[in-house]
Amino acid sequence: MSDFLTVTFWVGFLAATIRLATPLILATLGETFAERSGVLNLGIEGTMMFGALAAFLTTYFTHSLWLGVLAAVVSGMVFGLLMAFLAVTLGLSQHVSGLGITILATGLAYYLYRAVIGSPTVPPHVDSFNTLPIPLLSKIPVVGPIFFDHFALTYIAFLLVPVAGYVIYRTTYGLSLRSVGENPEVADSVGISVHKIRYSALIIAGALMGLAGSFFTLAEFNLFLFDIVGGRGWVSIALVIFANWIPVRVLWGALLFGGVDAIGLRLQGTSIGIPFQIYLILPYLLTIIMLILIARNASYPSAMLKPYRRE
Repeated sequence: MSDFLTVTFWVGFLAATIRLATPLILATLGETFAERSGVLNLGIEGTMMFGALAAFLTTYFTHSLWLGVLAAVVSGMVFGLLMAFLAVTLGLSQHVSGLGITILATGLAYYLYRAVIGSPTVPPHVDSFNTLPIPLLSKIPVVGPIFFDHFALTYIAFLLVPVAGYVIYRTTYGLSLRSVGENPEVADSVGISVHKIRYSALIIAGALMGLAGSFFTLAEFNLFLFDIVGGRGWVSIALVIFANWIPVRVLWGALLFGGVDAIGLRLQGTSIGIPFQIYLILPYLLTIIMLILIARNASYPSAMLKPYRRE
């Protein structure tokens, strides 16, 4: 128990919480845009997986981390466009379309990795991002290592929270987005193109999901592993409900899940003696509990899951 009483333990735990929250923030913000437009995108897990592969392969062959990030973002936009075509243009079931994209993207990622890399005994690596300490601030005792010594993608994720909030609540586009998600008939009657708004929202969502995937292979790890996303796409869908589709609440929800994940990782290095499998299931157990407690009373966008066709 003495491990819990050290400053080193808590500094490491809080810093890890912020780091592990990064992909959840990005992916959940993306899903927030999609659902605000009235489309449930269950392709998030597969989009993140393919984004992780796209980032890894691009960086592996070009030796450019930022080109890898760009490749992940573009791949996410492609799958967002595919989701828009299926769910918006064709009006197919959003559940089936999203699950189909997850299966397609995941299977394609596995196939491309095997086709390009093969099955080497030692998986290939890339030079991943280093942390980017903020001058002066990172030197502050205790506070500095927790808040000001992280990957560039982590800073980007946190900056995108107020940006997303501003776009959704303070811009004409955000007003149109919310209108389409609540009542597409009325939005259409005042000249808002429902299809264009939903297409743009799903492309934005896909870009953020792909960016979240790049974090795994270019920051958290420096290689591609099968199931590297580890179900965090599904966790992000639950986080949208937890956050009630509000970006700032996405941040707090992601930190909560990141903290649960981080405490599990930290406790594995202590002498408590609890099987490590217990720690691995904690984030997903929290997801189930959260959905039981919150999902019933959540205020879903009124038009979500409903395809729109002009009469």
